[in-house]
Amino acid sequence: MSRVTMPAKQAAEYLGMSYWKLLEYAKAGKIPHVRLPGKLLFRRESLDKWLEQQEQASLHCEPESVPGQIRKLS
Repeated sequence: MSRVTMPAKQAAEYLGMSYWKLLEYAKAGKIPHVRLPGKLLFRRESLDKWLEQQEQASLHCEPESVPGQIRKLS
């Protein structure tokens, strides 16, 4: 199995997100990456797994607010 790595700009394009948002996610530790001197690299296999995790999480989300019942005012 070959480990294909890509720089941040290419990874952002691969994921369909902005370069700056990808850097923000990497800095916050929200996306797998490898930091080398002067470089930020992303493994394609890790990005694919991360995308799948994001998709699974979105399927199991609770609604942000549940509508309540209307009450009568006296």
